[in-house]
Amino acid sequence: GEPLEPAEHDDWLLMQKVGEGDEAAMAELYDRFVGLVYKTSRQMMPSRAEAEDAVQETFIRLWQTADRFDPNRAKLVTWVMLISRRHLIDRLRRKSARPEQLGLDSSVDFLGPVVMPPRDVGGNHDLEILQRRVAELPELQRVVIERTYIQGFTLREVSEQLNAPLGTVKSALSRGLARLRDRLMSDNKNHGQDSSA
Repeated sequence: GEPLEPAEHDDWLLMQKVGEGDEAAMAELYDRFVGLVYKTSRQMMPSRAEAEDAVQETFIRLWQTADRFDPNRAKLVTWVMLISRRHLIDRLRRKSARPEQLGLDSSVDFLGPVVMPPRDVGGNHDLEILQRRVAELPELQRVVIERTYIQGFTLREVSEQLNAPLGTVKSALSRGLARLRDRLMSDNKNHGQDSSA
């Protein structure tokens, strides 16, 4: 690909060192991104304690996968957000056996396929349906879901990008997620009944 910018090269070297278990590099990665990862965890986790647990687990995962970081494919911050969201969605999935404790946050559960690469061919089909359903949402809901879940921006960043109040962005996200969930549930029901489609 393109030659790396100096900052990107530094990030790549940092992640190489993290992958080798270099403690100073691990500490540097943690210090740089702990605020961002915590903010994301706090948005998606129902309690502060669970958000803090999720942050620690996310960094363990970042340290374990450091050698897979490819600066030609993503900026380091994008990579950190991807691993972070993937971990949070895994965690919510495991919790969703007890969804009554989750409130709104359970609605992120089915969004896993957007962030996670499909595991099999069937997964591709689901991903296409999901992307088509996201595309059918009202404009604001679609943009907010795409930016927060697919591109990894925080709600506050999206509100600044759209020049919209944070409350508006939050309610667009929750309405969009609720609508998506209803659509996907009815897709699943219809899928069972109508094999001629």
